[in-house]
Amino acid sequence: MVEEEQRSAGDGRSPKGGQPDSDAVQATIGDVGRWQVVVFLWIALLKFPVAWNMMAIVFLAPPVEARCQQDLNSSDHCMARGPNGTEERCTSWRYDRSVFTETIVTEWDLVCSRYQLSNVAQMVFMFGILTGNCLFGIAADRYGRKAPLVVAMMLQSLAGVAAAMVPWFEAFIALRFMVAFATGGSMITSFVLCVEIMGGKWRMITAVLNHLPFCLGHMTLALIAFYVRDWRTLQLVISLPSLLLVSYWWTLPESPRWLLTRGRESEAIEILEKVAKTNKMDASQVLPAVKTFIADKEKQQESLGENKASVLDLFRTPNLRRTTLCLYFNWMVCGFCFYGLAQYMGQIGGNIFINVFVNGTLELSGLLCIYFMGKFGRRNTMVGSQMLAAVACILITAVPRGPGAPEWPSVTLAAGGIVGATIAFFAVYLFSGELLPTVVRNAGMGSTSMCARVGSMLAPFVSSLNHVSTYIPPLLFGCFPLVAAILCLLLPETTGRDLPDTLEEGENFRRKQDGGAERGRANGNCASEDSAM
Repeated sequence: MVEEEQRSAGDGRSPKGGQPDSDAVQATIGDVGRWQVVVFLWIALLKFPVAWNMMAIVFLAPPVEARCQQDLNSSDHCMARGPNGTEERCTSWRYDRSVFTETIVTEWDLVCSRYQLSNVAQMVFMFGILTGNCLFGIAADRYGRKAPLVVAMMLQSLAGVAAAMVPWFEAFIALRFMVAFATGGSMITSFVLCVEIMGGKWRMITAVLNHLPFCLGHMTLALIAFYVRDWRTLQLVISLPSLLLVSYWWTLPESPRWLLTRGRESEAIEILEKVAKTNKMDASQVLPAVKTFIADKEKQQESLGENKASVLDLFRTPNLRRTTLCLYFNWMVCGFCFYGLAQYMGQIGGNIFINVFVNGTLELSGLLCIYFMGKFGRRNTMVGSQMLAAVACILITAVPRGPGAPEWPSVTLAAGGIVGATIAFFAVYLFSGELLPTVVRNAGMGSTSMCARVGSMLAPFVSSLNHVSTYIPPLLFGCFPLVAAILCLLLPETTGRDLPDTLEEGENFRRKQDGGAERGRANGNCASEDSAM
């Protein structure tokens, strides 16, 4: 999934007594209008190549039956009988090409002692996503949203095309890292741009709907791979569309909010006036709204002065430390189970194309978290979804496996695990944003999302243990969310409560009486949701 995207929008609420820095934008162009919808839909297209590249390893390195070329009758494809009857290591293999004509496994013999190299490739890819999130995030703050986004799309396409042509595995890994680096950059930059042009409840809705194109991309990847059975051609097909999106340079505007915060008011005014006319708003209100924004910004800078905090402050007091560690573990488990189960679905038997398509469809279940969090609360939703993932995965170990055994029970239970992991992944964004204090919310959300990346880097290695024992992967995918669910019980409920702004409020958050929650219920939900997104 795209967890780093949402952390940059984590603090949508200004400190107490200050004006939200989006007022000058929303006051002149509205919370949502024709212009915002068009921009959102146009940017949503890039989520397709994002999903294709992130999940492509399932078809680049699918499970392939191999037999030792030196001894086709050997039961162990890693060993062969020598001329004198002794066993020796196999040096060449014959692969089953009935489903895939060529994969990175068959081309570079990633079997036996080299079989973990395909997992290394995916681990490097996930590390590239993390690196791209960080560095492109910095670039987007310094140079604007549009320029880094266009650079990311160009790099994603060119590196992807090059990866489809190189003859060496090491070069393939290096280029896939560059693809991931660009993919991470496009994820974070595009999301921030979308959120910055929306206002009110539409900011939260945008954050949720932002996942839909990714799910659709995951589903269409299965269709593309069904017709493209050679890994080089597949890599080429999923890389070329990004080059068309370089047209963002001419078709997308710069973020008006970013221009205002960087002191480029004249450029922001020019964009806002055009957008106001498109959205049928009063363009004459742009100039006074910008002047008000500048005055409020100067007051905020004076009042905030020396009140700075860092992510290290989350570990200085006992309650915040416990909350932070529980969130870290839950984010790690979400990344671990979501990406691990997605890859595991392609290895447990059945039709790999149907399994991956169903997997993408199941990700739409994450939208249910909106109803569950409103009905049952944030903590109960987290506990329930992690328990669903845990129970479903652990039950897989009880399903009979082997020749003649039906495959649908394992596939069905794995699907249940994906549903639980997806809902938990959606819910942990909002829950974390409401638990972390305002003064360190962005930094806190950034550090928690890094934990999810650690989980996603470990996931392919656990999925590959299916070759060692069919019981190990589902058992590990089940035990970790079980522990995560138990740790969630240590966290306070946040539904209907005012967000903690200071470190002291964050430390005392669990001690607040229910009366405080009732007082904040009237407006706490909307404020919380905007802040977390």
